[in-house]
Amino acid sequence: MADPSSYRPSPGQIPDSPGVYKFRDEHRRVIYVGKAKNLRQRVANYFQDLANLHPRTRTMVTTAASVEWTVVSTEVEALQLEYTWIKEFDPRFNVKYRDDKSYPYLAVTLNEEFPRVQVMRGAKKKGVRYFGPYGHAWAIRETVDLMLRVFPVRTCSAGVFKNAARTGRPCLLGYIDKCSAPCVGRVTPEEHRELAEDFCDFMAGRTGTYIRRLEKDMMQAAEEMEYERAARLRDDAEALKRAMEKSAVVLADATDADLIAVAEDELEAALQIFHVRGGRVRGQRGWVTDKVEAVDTSGLVEHALQQLYGEERGDAVPKEVLVPALPEDTEAVSQWLAERRGSQVSLRIPQRGDKKDLMATVQRNAQQALGLHKTKRASDLTTRSRALEEIAEALGLDTAPLRIECYDISHLQGDDVVASMVVFEDGLARKSEYRRFQIKGFEGQDDVRSMHEVIGRRFKRYLQEKERTGEWEEPQEPAPGATGPGPAAPGAPGPTPGVTGPVPAPVLTAASPADEIEPREDDGRPKRFAYPPQLVVVDGGQPQVAAAKRALDELGIDDIAVCGLAKRLEEVWLPDDDDPVVLPRSSEGLYLLQRVRDEAHRFAITYQRAKRAKRIRSSPLDDVAGLGETRKQALIKHFGSVKKLRQATIEEICEVPGIGRRTAESVAAALASTAPTAPAVNTATGEIMEEDDGGAS
Repeated sequence: MADPSSYRPSPGQIPDSPGVYKFRDEHRRVIYVGKAKNLRQRVANYFQDLANLHPRTRTMVTTAASVEWTVVSTEVEALQLEYTWIKEFDPRFNVKYRDDKSYPYLAVTLNEEFPRVQVMRGAKKKGVRYFGPYGHAWAIRETVDLMLRVFPVRTCSAGVFKNAARTGRPCLLGYIDKCSAPCVGRVTPEEHRELAEDFCDFMAGRTGTYIRRLEKDMMQAAEEMEYERAARLRDDAEALKRAMEKSAVVLADATDADLIAVAEDELEAALQIFHVRGGRVRGQRGWVTDKVEAVDTSGLVEHALQQLYGEERGDAVPKEVLVPALPEDTEAVSQWLAERRGSQVSLRIPQRGDKKDLMATVQRNAQQALGLHKTKRASDLTTRSRALEEIAEALGLDTAPLRIECYDISHLQGDDVVASMVVFEDGLARKSEYRRFQIKGFEGQDDVRSMHEVIGRRFKRYLQEKERTGEWEEPQEPAPGATGPGPAAPGAPGPTPGVTGPVPAPVLTAASPADEIEPREDDGRPKRFAYPPQLVVVDGGQPQVAAAKRALDELGIDDIAVCGLAKRLEEVWLPDDDDPVVLPRSSEGLYLLQRVRDEAHRFAITYQRAKRAKRIRSSPLDDVAGLGETRKQALIKHFGSVKKLRQATIEEICEVPGIGRRTAESVAAALASTAPTAPAVNTATGEIMEEDDGGAS
C-alpha cells in the first residue's frame, strides 16, 4: 500500500486551468482518470487526510504511485479527453457500464453498394445505420417483414447475393416482391439505395409522409379503375400502419428523446434507456456497473452520457436527453452533446406530464434490472461456492458456513423497536425460515441491548427444541468428592455437543406471531428454531458483535461463529479482535455478506414500518374482544366518528346491524376506559382538535 504523500505534487506544480488527470500504479498502469475545471483544486482533494476520504477513493490513492495531468482549453475538451482515456486505458477505479445482455439492432448497411437490412449485435460499424436496440431479434424480423412490402430492400447475405447474380435467378423474396432483386438488375444501384434511404427515413420516425403518399396513390389508382394496383397500395399502407403500431405512441408531440433512469445501491447501479423517436419507443437498452469509485447519481448519469454518445454523431444524439439528475457540469455536458449532434440538445429532468410519467416507467425497468442482475449473480453455483469458501478462510472457520443467519435492529427514534432474522443456506435466501422479533426486555433506543436480547431469545429456542426432541446428552454423575454440577433437574437441559458451561433453562414468554416456532411441514423440514447456523452475522461493528457473542456465551454455546458487517466501511468484525477483517473489494465472500446484511435490513425495516403504521391506525375498538373489522367499520359508518360513538348509549349502539347487547356493552366499556382526559389542542394555532375520524382517538 503506497503512501499518497510519497508522490504528492507540490501545489505550485499543478495548474489552475481545466484538464484531465491520471493516477498510475507502481507498474505504470492507469488506474483512474478524472476531469476538472480547476486541476489544482481537484487533485489536491485526493491528498488530504486518508480518514476524510471515501473508502473507495482511499483505496484508489493508496494503490496509485503517481499522478499526472494534461491541460486543455475548455471543460468540453476535458470531457471528451476523459472519455477517450477511459476507453483507451480501461482504468480499474472508473465506473464502466457493461450491457446486461447483447441487444440486437435493426441495421442498414449504407456503406455497401447495395445496402442490406439485417439484424446486428455487438459493436457498431462505421457507415451502418442502426435502429433500436430491440428486446428480441424476432421483433425486428416481424417489423422488417411488414415493411418489405413497401420498401423491398435487399436482406440476403453476400453469398446468396453473389450466387443469384451468377445464376441470373433471384431468391424467393424476389419472386414474391419483397425484394427489388438488384442482384439480377431489376433496379439500378441508385434506385435500390433510394429505397434503402426511404426505409431509414421511415424507421427514423418520418412516417406520415409515406402513408399519405400511398393513400393518395391508392385513390388515384381507384379513380383510374386500376383496382388491383389500388388494392396493393391499400395493403402497403396497412402494413406500414401495423409496423407503426408495434411501438405505441408515448409522447404525443412527436418527440425525439432518450430517457435515462438509474437504480442503485451501495455496490452496484443499473441504468435503463428508452429511445423515443417520433413520439414512439423505438428501442430500449440496459447497463449495469459496479460502483468502484465514489460516485453519486449525477456522476453515474455523466458516465452514462459519455459511454452512450461518445461514438455517436448527428441524429444518433437526440434533441432531448431526460435524466434523473443533472451532471455536475451541466453546461459543459450539454455543449459536448450539441457538438456531437450538430445542433442544440436539451439536457434536463422532466418535471411534469407525459415525459415524467414515462420516466417513472424507465425507472421501474431499472429497478427490475438491478434486482434481476443481483439474483442471477447470487444464483450462480460456482460463485456461491467460492463466496462461502472465501468467508470460511477469512473468518478462520473449519468448513464453509452452509447456513448463515443475519440479524438487524430497526426502529424510528427509539419507537417500535423490532429485529429481523434472515437465513441463507448454500448462499441463497431461505425466506420460509425468516423470523421477526419485537424487543420486549426494555424500552427506548439501544441497538446493543436489542441485539443481545434477540440472539439470546433465538438460541434459547434452539436449546428448548434440542431438549424437546431428546437430543441432549445425559450428564455423567460426578465421582465421589468431585466438584461440578450434579444431575440435571427434571425438565432442565443437559449438555449438548458444542455447548459448554452451565446452560440456564430456557424461560420463555408465550410465543407471539412474530416468534412462531410451531413446526410447519412443506418440504420435509420443520420450520422452527431447531437448526443452528454455522455463522451468525449481525448488522454493526464491535459493540453489536460483542453483544451477540456474550448472549451465546451466557447460553454455553461455543460452536457457532459470530461476525459483524459494519455498513460505513464494509469491514468484517470478529469477537475480541481490535482490528477488522478487510475483504478485497472484488471478493465474492464480501458480496454475499453484504447481500445477507442488506436482506436483513430490508426485512427489519419492512416489519418496523408495518408495525408503526398499525400503531398509528390503532383505535380503542381494537381492544374489544370478538369485534372484527367488518363490525368496527359498521359502527364508524353509523355514528361517523369515534367521538360520536363514545357519546352514544348502549341502546343506540345496539341499533347497528350485527351488534348485540353484550357487544354493545363491551364497546361502551372500552371507549369509556380510553376517554381523553382533556381535549387535544393544536399547539401551533391554539385550536381545540375534534375527534372526527374513525381510525384513532
